[in-house]
Amino acid sequence: MVKPIESLDDALARCQHLGMRLSRQRRYILELLWQAQEHLSAREIYDRLNQTGKGIGHTSVYQNLEALSSQGIIECIERAEGRLYGNVSDPHSHVNCVDTNQILDVVVQLPEDLLREVERRTGTVITDYRIEFFARRQPAAAQTGSADADDFR
Repeated sequence: MVKPIESLDDALARCQHLGMRLSRQRRYILELLWQAQEHLSAREIYDRLNQTGKGIGHTSVYQNLEALSSQGIIECIERAEGRLYGNVSDPHSHVNCVDTNQILDVVVQLPEDLLREVERRTGTVITDYRIEFFARRQPAAAQTGSADADDFR
């Protein structure tokens, strides 16, 4: 079983394990995605890297994002507006804010009886799952729950 990618160091190690070249540009992209508190478009990645003096071309950004996402080192989320990229952590689901277009990573565990019911109805064995939620932001006064309610990522 392959060790999950839980950190920037894990992502770099996975690249090396797969024989991927760890170019300066690839490192910049991985560092940014592990520092970012949100999912980013290729354009946002390009802009942020160039604004911080880490010169990188559009083509290099796109090629590296494709290579990293195709190997499962980073996450690629298909949206109507285009692709968004983020770091890969433990298996998780997404809450898509329809007001801000932001994505919040959230770990959701479904009750075992629900999973067994889905298996029974479909004749399959569930090995993993991800849920896509679509939501609107609550007014600050109405928010209850975890301290991470504002941490859209």
